[in-house]
Amino acid sequence: MKNWFRNIGPGPLVAAAFIGPGTVTVCTLAGVNFGYTLLWAMVLSVIATIVLQDMAARLGIISQKGLSQVIREEIKNPVLRALSIILILSAIVIGNAAYEAGNISGGALGLESLVGHQTLNLFQYKVSAIPWILGFLAFVLLFLGKYRILERVLVGLVILMSLAFLSTAILTEPEVLSILKNMLVPQFPEESILTIVALVGTTVVPYNLFLHASLAKTKWKTNSAIGSARKDTILAVVLGGMVSMGIIISAAAIKTENINNAADLALALEPLFGTNAKYFLSIGLFAAGLTSAITAPLAAAYVASGCLGWRANLKSWRFRAVWMFVLGLGVIFSSLSFKSIEIIKFAQVANGLLLPIIVGFLLWVMNKTTVLGIYKNTKFQNILGLIIWVITIFLGLKGILSVFNLI
Repeated sequence: MKNWFRNIGPGPLVAAAFIGPGTVTVCTLAGVNFGYTLLWAMVLSVIATIVLQDMAARLGIISQKGLSQVIREEIKNPVLRALSIILILSAIVIGNAAYEAGNISGGALGLESLVGHQTLNLFQYKVSAIPWILGFLAFVLLFLGKYRILERVLVGLVILMSLAFLSTAILTEPEVLSILKNMLVPQFPEESILTIVALVGTTVVPYNLFLHASLAKTKWKTNSAIGSARKDTILAVVLGGMVSMGIIISAAAIKTENINNAADLALALEPLFGTNAKYFLSIGLFAAGLTSAITAPLAAAYVASGCLGWRANLKSWRFRAVWMFVLGLGVIFSSLSFKSIEIIKFAQVANGLLLPIIVGFLLWVMNKTTVLGIYKNTKFQNILGLIIWVITIFLGLKGILSVFNLI
């Protein structure tokens, strides 16, 4: 066990990043509105995430560069390079800044379910206190600038989150055969397409591809580590997928539509399965919010460093300035009781629409001999990648058409 913990890589941090309040919210709504029928979308998402994150980790280990840095260096046309950098910076850095309010609000919802709503009087204004506590915890862990400490804290939170959500799913006494059937047989219930896009977008997260490449080069320095990185990715992503499915299964036990987030789900489960369900879900939501509140600013800082040619150092002030900006905005908006549920749902759909572009960049880079040499994608890896790319384009287009009521 000690050796296993010593060899843990960025995989759990990637899982920590994609199981945030957005995932909890989308999976809750999927379970409440469609029961088990969208579990297949989670299975598809897990497979796609493993394939793409494995590529990102391999890129980081072999090139010893982040994905955004490689894209900046490999696009030779100055106009295309500038457009690509603007797209990536706006999508990841600015997007994560807006999304951070949802991360912190989600974690606060979980904690408030346990300790109640706490307020502070600030310049004659009443603001919620718990987002500031979460923001302070995230700030301290990021400011320390020690990868090993960050890794251990996030691994601990992922384990706590996993136990919480999977225990809740077991408490609901689910129908195992029905779960297995819906995991394997795709179904498209009426008005489910945006939820499917959101489930894919909340699992195959574009910023995780940048984060994984950057963390992999920090963790591993030799090409022989590719095997360890692959095992680390598979284990962490499968566990993350099981957690997401656990949330869907828990939500499917509720026979009401007055559920908007996991805090509502916790309260709805209490009369059916006792106070334990409430505690498990609340702790899980708190852990999900805190992990994403740490990883979203971290990913934004890595992306900005790669795009702008900075040295990606956890203790660099330019690096710190980016994550402080993202974290600070999230804390302020969350403490002002900014309604985050609709923004969370919108962000998940936006992630799903942005994904084909980022996947296209990744597949292009993974086939460059000048970057990866003999470690570039094999034909089989390219076929898998292209299938995933086509699926993300298809779902993204259907999502856009659904938003404008064209289908």
